[in-house]
Amino acid sequence: MNIAKRLSLSLLGLRVTVFLVMLMWTLDKFIRPEHAAGVFAHFYAVGGLGTSVLVILGALELVLLLAFATGVARRFSYGAVLLLHAGSTLAAWQQYLHPHEGANLLFFAAWPMLAACLALYLLRDADSMTIDGLRAGAPRPRPAVTVATH
Repeated sequence: MNIAKRLSLSLLGLRVTVFLVMLMWTLDKFIRPEHAAGVFAHFYAVGGLGTSVLVILGALELVLLLAFATGVARRFSYGAVLLLHAGSTLAAWQQYLHPHEGANLLFFAAWPMLAACLALYLLRDADSMTIDGLRAGAPRPRPAVTVATH
């Protein structure tokens, strides 16, 4: 398998797994709006969000995530997911100060996911297994990296 194919499959894997994690947080707004409201109040200092507001936010987030998962409008969708996840990662800064209290250790999983979001954004033009990539019908971009094969 050549490097372009390996890169494309790797980016697809990152995109699908980032989508799955973010989908769970999006579904939380529909399934447990009281929990989602608590998260907004605790981490973002935005209290008093009602169920209808959370459902609207969840619907908008779901549209964004579907665009991200399928690779539509990659500059926008990958960038928006990167910014959303960066915001949530940084909003939990207090949990990083006390990693061994409660479930705080789990918050550290946000950092490699943030790196995955950044990699997807920076390599979006090489992410050819997307709707935009198929729609363009262009040959898959070849990375400007030479790799020795054994």
